[in-house]
Amino acid sequence: MISQTAEYALRAIAHLSSRPEEAQTTQQIADATRVPLPYLSKVLQALARAGLIHSQRGLHGGIRLLRSPETLSVYDVVQAVDPLQRIKTCPLGLEAHGTHLCPLHRRLDDALLQVEQAFRESTIADLLREPSTSKPLCPFPIELPGK
Repeated sequence: MISQTAEYALRAIAHLSSRPEEAQTTQQIADATRVPLPYLSKVLQALARAGLIHSQRGLHGGIRLLRSPETLSVYDVVQAVDPLQRIKTCPLGLEAHGTHLCPLHRRLDDALLQVEQAFRESTIADLLREPSTSKPLCPFPIELPGK
């Protein structure tokens, strides 16, 4: 449903959110999230351009979140690296359809809308706090600052 790039971005953000007091190197994030380093570097650049993270080189440098996990939604992260593409006009370019989507494309767009709404309603903090029987990417349970 989402691209590998979006999943990698979500892994990186979840990792950074689980350690808000520590700046992380790209290598540390890659190791913790099992994302290939060259690919992760590109993902982190997109997250930085979107204003979700800050990267500082040198001594005491590293990567930090710029937004609280409480206010950062899954949608924000996905849109930063590989935006969801809603269907606004006929993908086949059929003039007769124009902006009036056929039943197939209308249903596909409705499904995309539901995904978009679910992503908007899910914060990174929600994901980190959700109890699970499977081993999460980051240590569990998570104690978020201010909670």
